[in-house]
Amino acid sequence: MAVKIAQGNFGKVATSSTVKTGDNNQVLTETDLAVGKLLVSRVAQKYPLHNIIDEEAGVVDKGSEFTWVIDPIDGTSNFAVGSPHYGIMIGLLEGSTPIAGGIALPFFNKIYYAEKNKGAYCGSIKLSVSQETKLANALVAYGIDGHQEAPELTRAESKTFAEIVLAVRNIRNSGSCFDTIMVAEGKYGGYLYQSSKIWDNVAPQILLEESGCLVTDFFGNSIDYSHPTQKVKNNFTACAAPSTLHRALQQIIHNI
Repeated sequence: MAVKIAQGNFGKVATSSTVKTGDNNQVLTETDLAVGKLLVSRVAQKYPLHNIIDEEAGVVDKGSEFTWVIDPIDGTSNFAVGSPHYGIMIGLLEGSTPIAGGIALPFFNKIYYAEKNKGAYCGSIKLSVSQETKLANALVAYGIDGHQEAPELTRAESKTFAEIVLAVRNIRNSGSCFDTIMVAEGKYGGYLYQSSKIWDNVAPQILLEESGCLVTDFFGNSIDYSHPTQKVKNNFTACAAPSTLHRALQQIIHNI
């Protein structure tokens, strides 16, 4: 149903999209609200004692060990202008550990899902990361946002971005979970992002890990999801790649 809502509104919402106050990179549409309302209600109905975090609806804190983390439309800016690179994401934390997740790419009619220690799949097809061991032969997704409120952050990150561009075959950036799926399917060799929220990270992390990626924050540390309902305003980062490529990316990041 969530996919049908997105498909039905795709390409029709540019004039009704709204830039979120305080962040020029974030856009809100009526579809975000409709999909979020549907997913939150379905989770609450089936798991009434679990916590829920939804990008638009906010937090339902039941004090549970389990927390559902929902991004109703990831890549809303793309969706609003009719670009097909957007998705619907839902992930599940047990304590601070991602244990399950799903990502739908409505335009491509594909749904991806993963469960901890059980693999990642698209339908019956098991996902597996790239076997490439040299960054110079790999496409790497690097999402980078402009920080108009603190331009020095963008200028500093651009130096890191430049070194990675010089080390890989080429850079890709859809501004959405499409990029993480390309890594999980073995088409891209890695994924990097420094400006995310918790709902951007949880579902992709379990899919990437179960497809064979090492997933850390941008600087190679474990991602801290402890007390998730208190972290909706926190910034999250990501560096995801097969172990050999992850190590090579970290060497670049820490040598700048």
